[in-house]
Amino acid sequence: MRRVQAVLLAAVLAATLSGCKVMQRISEGSYRNAVTDGVVAELKKRDIPLKARPSCKTPKTGDTVRVSCTARTKAGQPVVVTGVARDADSAHPIEEYTVTVAGRQVLDQGCLGLGCS
Repeated sequence: MRRVQAVLLAAVLAATLSGCKVMQRISEGSYRNAVTDGVVAELKKRDIPLKARPSCKTPKTGDTVRVSCTARTKAGQPVVVTGVARDADSAHPIEEYTVTVAGRQVLDQGCLGLGCS
């Protein structure tokens, strides 16, 4: 998953620098999907089922890619995801993700999903 995210992050930056709005939207969407998949997998490992997939946004912040997501557990508790990727256009981006459920931090790590340890 981490390698997929690195490729997607590089694509986001490449599309941003190229000025191609269609490619930029596709790349941002791919990154949001990768983050969403990772969040679902991480919460499933922790026996925290969600009502639906998280809704994520990737606000533009220059060279750093940020992501923020919200969701609800099946029990109705709010889920908040924040993430950042620095050096996103490099072969080794530095990623940080935090997930809280009902205000309680359940995850704080540098990758999400399959292959993440």
